[in-house]
Parts: sequence; C-alpha cells; structure tokens
Amino acid sequence: MVASVELAACGDAPRAATTGDATRARLLLHQYPCGDCYEIPGVPTGRGKVGPPLGGAARLAYLAGILLNTREDMMQWIQDRQAVKPHTDMPNLHVPQQHAQDMVAYLYSQR
Repeated sequence: MVASVELAACGDAPRAATTGDATRARLLLHQYPCGDCYEIPGVPTGRGKVGPPLGGAARLAYLAGILLNTREDMMQWIQDRQAVKPHTDMPNLHVPQQHAQDMVAYLYSQR
C-alpha cells in the first residue's frame, strides 16, 4: 500500500523553477509514449496498466518508491529516471526540461 499525503507545501520556494503549462502537457503526454504504461486522465492514449494510474500522482508520498514526491523530484524522474533508479525498466525518453515542467504541472493538477 502506498501512503498518500498532501505535499503541496513541500518545495514551495523553488516552484518558479518548475512551473509549466498543464494544458500543453496533455499533448506531450500523448506525444511521448507515457500512456503505453500509465493510465493518465485527460490523455486519450493514457490507458496503460503497467504502472500505477497517474490521476492522483500529486497525492503520492513517494515516486518510484524512493523519491519524495516534490515537483523537483518528479521532474528529475521524468527526465533521467535511470540516474535515480538504475536498472529501472522505464526507458530514458530524453524529455527536455520545459516538457518535463509541463508534465509535472499537469500531473500536479490531477488531484
């Protein structure tokens, strides 16, 4: 069982560095094959069942079971998950920083 906690206050100071466009992210989450593995609300191709549903990702206490769920850590996971958790099955999709910021903004809007 994964603990769910509200972490909106964590990392509030550096939020400007991770502000993104949640509207644009829906297209990006479709463009990258995220929906192949994840169920993502609002993304038509987001029907995957390999990973956990991302509808409540902002409420999770941890990402990948090891990172605190902050915007900064979520960006790091999206951009270079192999550096965070070597040998993970998830491929590095080479997501640029702005795209990762947009994806995080969308995922954090899905409470």
